[in-house]
Amino acid sequence: MLELPRTAFVKICGVTNVDDAASVVKSGASAIGLNFADSPRRVTLEQARDVLEATKGQILHCAVFRSVDDAFILGTLAALDVEMVQLHDEMSDDLLHRLRERDLIVVKALNIEDTELGEFDELSVDAVLVDGPRPGSGETHSWDRLLARPFRVPVIVAGGLSSENVAEVIALTKAWGVDCASGVESAPRHKDHELVQSFVLNARQTFGQKE
Repeated sequence: MLELPRTAFVKICGVTNVDDAASVVKSGASAIGLNFADSPRRVTLEQARDVLEATKGQILHCAVFRSVDDAFILGTLAALDVEMVQLHDEMSDDLLHRLRERDLIVVKALNIEDTELGEFDELSVDAVLVDGPRPGSGETHSWDRLLARPFRVPVIVAGGLSSENVAEVIALTKAWGVDCASGVESAPRHKDHELVQSFVLNARQTFGQKE
């Protein structure tokens, strides 16, 4: 099975086009997020394939799913050569088994305000992503519930992150990874390449201080 990077993880999510994907690769990020959830940043299979073909072998690619059924997830993954999957809904045992058969890194997204945060068995996945109550909204939120809930797998934090606050959030949460979408956009579906560069640089510098 593929393994998560050993170094600190920085994911830029909601990438919709090749130009932005190239910028993310150039920034030194760890992964590109391709969104198949109901979102302004949702991509088609064709758009996702264009990004994958342009950046193959240069960065990890993560397919993000929310509010879709298992058949849609598996059908989408069968059509794409990604290395990672991020799931926002409850996972069936069968789905998890099928993802493992595909040799994918599995990340479970948890809503910081939901009871699932405390109840989820994190050892069934490779990492958890702790997000705000409205994923993709760019809204900041309290990290108190995460600070009170230790995890035994790597933790990625998301929700309202930007180049201006990512260092503070890493220092507060001691997270292994960070994830940003709207915080590095000039407009929905369009990344600001300077903001992407700044976000990744600030995150990397802060993670370096932790090591």
